[in-house]
Amino acid sequence: MSAINRQVAVSSSLNLTTPGRVPFSVEFMPPRDDAAETRLWNAAEAFHDLGVSFVSVTYGAGGSTRARTLRVAEKLATKPLTTLVHMTLVQHTVEELQDILRSYAELGLTNLLALRGDPPGDVNAEWIPTEGGLEYAHELIDLVRAMPECEHFDIGIASFPEGHFRAGGLENDTKYTLQKLRAGAEYSITQMFFDVDHYLRLRDRLAKADPEHGSKPIIPGLMPITSLRSVRRQMELAGASLPKALEKKLLNAAAGDEEKNRAAIREVGIEVTTEMAERLIAEGAPDLHFMTMNNVRATQEVLHNLGMAPAWGPGLGHDMVR
Repeated sequence: MSAINRQVAVSSSLNLTTPGRVPFSVEFMPPRDDAAETRLWNAAEAFHDLGVSFVSVTYGAGGSTRARTLRVAEKLATKPLTTLVHMTLVQHTVEELQDILRSYAELGLTNLLALRGDPPGDVNAEWIPTEGGLEYAHELIDLVRAMPECEHFDIGIASFPEGHFRAGGLENDTKYTLQKLRAGAEYSITQMFFDVDHYLRLRDRLAKADPEHGSKPIIPGLMPITSLRSVRRQMELAGASLPKALEKKLLNAAAGDEEKNRAAIREVGIEVTTEMAERLIAEGAPDLHFMTMNNVRATQEVLHNLGMAPAWGPGLGHDMVR
């Protein structure tokens, strides 16, 4: 694998000039088949043209997508796109984690999202540390900081607007989040949410508990809703909630037949995400991070509504940016 130049740090990218009102970034998943591979690279090209600030690549439970994550991240970095690689502790020894980190460093991939990760198979199962591995995300940050070849890494973490379901309350969630920030993380990206007040309360409670480390950038994670079934599943996996008023709107749009009325559900989803994004921009969010499922259209529609992208659709001048 050939080395590439070190990339811009995500925490620095938040302060760079951006073509839109605020920087935006997107999350990709490593593709599982050829069709998904094609969709991913089409999306990467499109978001590149739209001026994306950075892209992130997820990492499967137990390292199940480790090889694909590395391959995708290497190719994204040559687009060129500033690339943030997710990394979890699940089913890895310390030695394996060090090997992965060295691989990232050799590729010039200097942006890391340090995650504990979910138990493989069942996210609600008991979290059991791997023998010879680590137990907490802050230990991964300590490991990175102790490796000379990785000392330049820019590290982000996950944060949870409603509190992590394993934390045992918001006070503990605040404590654990600050522990990671104090260990050397420069920013956090939130779990997806659908109530901006939850984001604002997270920002306030962290800054109040630690004005220095708690005031580091918190990037909101947004997912434009295109399917009621899908968003319910995503929120269940995240241990978070779908606001009752939003769920009622989506159910009204579905009118008893989600498949038949997908377009109406999608319209509500795009509208809600646009409204959230407008408020987040007004509240000073440093970036908007979209969970894309490797698709472009829904995110581009939201960006267009914000005045940050061309219109989507035949007859509007652009069917897509490419």
